[in-house]
Amino acid sequence: MRSGKTILALFIIAIFGIVAEAKEPVVKTGIEVLRDRGFEGLVGKRVGLVTNPSGVDSQLRSTIDILYNAPGVELVALYGPEHGVRGDLYAGDHVTDFKDPATGLPVYSIYGATRKPTPDMLKGIDVVVYDIQDVGVRSYTFISSLGLVMEACSAEGIEVMVLDRPNPLGGNKIEGCLVEQPFNSFVSQYRIPYVYGLTVGELAVMINEEGMNRGQKGNQEPVKCTLSVVPMEGWTRDMLYEDTGLPWVLPSPNIPYKDTPMYYASSGVCGELYGFMNIGIGYTLPFQLFGATWLDPEKLKARLEEYALPGVSFRTIWFKPFSGSQKGQLVGGLQFFFTDYENARITETQFYVMQAVAELYPNKKAFEIITGYGLFDKVCGTDYVRTEFSKRYKVSDIVDYWRKDEEPFRALSQRYHIY
Repeated sequence: MRSGKTILALFIIAIFGIVAEAKEPVVKTGIEVLRDRGFEGLVGKRVGLVTNPSGVDSQLRSTIDILYNAPGVELVALYGPEHGVRGDLYAGDHVTDFKDPATGLPVYSIYGATRKPTPDMLKGIDVVVYDIQDVGVRSYTFISSLGLVMEACSAEGIEVMVLDRPNPLGGNKIEGCLVEQPFNSFVSQYRIPYVYGLTVGELAVMINEEGMNRGQKGNQEPVKCTLSVVPMEGWTRDMLYEDTGLPWVLPSPNIPYKDTPMYYASSGVCGELYGFMNIGIGYTLPFQLFGATWLDPEKLKARLEEYALPGVSFRTIWFKPFSGSQKGQLVGGLQFFFTDYENARITETQFYVMQAVAELYPNKKAFEIITGYGLFDKVCGTDYVRTEFSKRYKVSDIVDYWRKDEEPFRALSQRYHIY
């Protein structure tokens, strides 16, 4: 008979074995595949790298260090998008040129005075590598930076290589209408849905092949670059990030957790209505909350539950933001969860919250208490959502328009599936 201590020891070993097995990555990202291939395509070339702290392998080694020490590869320049190469800048802060203290390499800003690399920044470069973790939402600025890098490299005859990474929203979720003129901007640069269901490598190929790059003013002939994608191994379209076994390194300060991207897609549009709702920015649950100092959480929860939204559940919460306009104030609200992600309409959650608030608090309607809505229209890619919704504050008035481009885009985007 085994002693209690022996049984306990075996139990602990079993548990740790399960944990270790669960943590084993099942996906190899582009940087690891590139390394396994002996850095094919980069050997003997002068390389520029667009990256940030999310550009790491499964052991958290930076792509900067991997390429800097790669045999036969000459990494000569880094390019800093929003938040910077090392992630030391907050949202919207301008990135400046400097030397990377770890490598001594020049770091050129592509989120400051210019958002597109200049010819001087690219001088002497043979190939520009892009390695940043995407979130699968078009208002996230890194895909815009990628597109502008592709434009700039096309003009200079420089190759672009994208090291692919998982779409944390999976490869099947597509939601939202296409961007319309004149609402294209750095947060809605391409005619793609708000949630587009492609990896960044697939999207890069689509941008290139569909002629989506048309120069800075958007009215020129299509601009196409020499492009290659180093694909992942082991990723499938039904995977969320937690299924990959890979560590999550926040690509920007307010995307701290592997499931934050799905909440970003669900509240980020509403979050552009400054002065309306607190969506958790400045607290520990960014994008996963809807709250206000004047709000009764129980009433809002009851009203939203009447809508019977598929795949989403709410709980009441009281919190004090650590920063922002409501710093230190007691805010009442709801935290939301996706209990059936596949069937949930994640982007529409925020519109139903806006509807419920309008019904419960007629003097707190979203577009009547805010100071501006320019960014709201830009991230929506249209002013139709605002102008129609603000008439009656009913989701039914905008839902068909919001969904109208999804199936045509699904059919188009399948041409560019790598996985």
